[in-house]
Parts: sequence; structure tokens; C-alpha cells
Amino acid sequence: QVQLVESGGGLVQAGGSLTLSCAASGRTFSLYAMGWFRQAPGQEREFVAAISRLGGSTGYVDSVKGRFTISRDNAKNTMYLQMNSLKPEDTAVYYCAARRGDYYYTRSTEYDYWGQGTQVTVSS
Repeated sequence: QVQLVESGGGLVQAGGSLTLSCAASGRTFSLYAMGWFRQAPGQEREFVAAISRLGGSTGYVDSVKGRFTISRDNAKNTMYLQMNSLKPEDTAVYYCAARRGDYYYTRSTEYDYWGQGTQVTVSS
């Protein structure tokens, strides 16, 4: 089992940057593929980015390609989401998620463990 804690959210102006972190408990972080999802008010949770267990493969939703970068440091049990050129439509609660296995998926139902979320607000 793994416990996840997100941090790094906040209020930023359009065009600004934020880096989210997801810290995992335990010594088994490297056994999990990881993902970032977000949920805006009144909307369904959507896939943002994901990374394979050893970090060799990543995927992004089209709307963030070229602006967001996902990475992980298995020695530090931490995953990151570097967000640049932020837009008001990026405003949401961002969640990190983990699934046991090598490869990531884009469906939220494939993930077994979730963090509590961190709010990102982008003002225009």
C-alpha cells in the first residue's frame, strides 16, 4: 500500500509557473506507475499526465503538451509536475494517483491510490 501527499499548489497569474509534488510513503514507490489528474468545479476528473514505473515513458493530455512536464525521483519517493505557461482553464484541484505495475493508464479507474489533492488557481 502507498499513501500520497500532494503539495505545491497555489494562486498564480496566467503565464506563470508552478511545480506540484507528490510524496509517497513507504519503500515501494518504484513499483508504481503514477499519474496526475485534475478536477474543476462541476466537471469530471480528467487525466493530465502520467509516467511509467521507472520513468522511461510519459503521456499527456493534448491541452497541456508542451507546457507541463511530469517526472519522478524514485530515490526520493516523489513525483513532480512542472507547469509552465499556465492558463485560467488549468484551474482545478490536482490529484496524484498510483497503480501497481510498469505502465501508466489514462483512465482514473485504473489507479488504486489517490492523494487528497492540491488547489491550483490561475487568474487572468
